[in-house]
Amino acid sequence: MGEVMYKEIVTKAVIGKGKKTFRDKYELIANDTVDTILGCWVINHTMNGKSENSEVRIDGSFDVNVWYSFDNNTKTAVEARNVGYSEKVKVHMLEDSNLSDDSEILLTALKTPTVIDVNVNGNKVTYEIEKELGIEIIGDTKVKIEVLDNVNAGFDNIDEELTDKEIDEVIDNEVSENYLN
Repeated sequence: MGEVMYKEIVTKAVIGKGKKTFRDKYELIANDTVDTILGCWVINHTMNGKSENSEVRIDGSFDVNVWYSFDNNTKTAVEARNVGYSEKVKVHMLEDSNLSDDSEILLTALKTPTVIDVNVNGNKVTYEIEKELGIEIIGDTKVKIEVLDNVNAGFDNIDEELTDKEIDEVIDNEVSENYLN
């Protein structure tokens, strides 16, 4: 065996990772005096992240649709609004890693924005949205690997398989008929 040496390889890897749940309240002013909320849902969620002062800034948006009855519950309408948001998160970094402008930020909606509470007062609808975001930071890191200086080290010999004829010859030449004596 040859002498053990180490080499450092610079590569991209996950250098920070975390998740956070956000709960935010919003309000919508309907065109009518609302009698009953019939439904409230969120669609079209988009987001992106970037490094900002050692934190991850997440900018995103989604559409909220509120379905309600009005005019003594004789008519219905749907109000749709686009809601934008901006969140700042401090992500735990691996030892000896730093968030920089060169870091790539991957975001995943672990729980898509969902309405968890709705209240109405006249034509003012207040709703609470919950979302859980997963954040991964990809950056340059060093990996130390063991390298052998002997190029041939680590190779096993490959034994040839014997044919039936060769096996018969080995038996004839190497096995003694006097094995019982």
